[in-house]
Amino acid sequence: MKSLRDVAVGQSAKVKKIHGEGPVKRRIMDMGITKGVEVYVRKVAPLGDPMELNIRNYELSVRKADAEMIEVE
Repeated sequence: MKSLRDVAVGQSAKVKKIHGEGPVKRRIMDMGITKGVEVYVRKVAPLGDPMELNIRNYELSVRKADAEMIEVE
């Protein structure tokens, strides 16, 4: 399984599935990260947390722990 955390800076990936349960999964989906959406990794903080993404024409920062729950292809 390849997670969003594995995507390199400057690369894009398509969301395949969101792992996790309950409020955490709901929060990720509420941010616009849903199955089939294209995600572009803009940059990663010096210590690796958080990641800055472009998704649905806006910028979003996610923690590494959340990025690991997002399976991409």
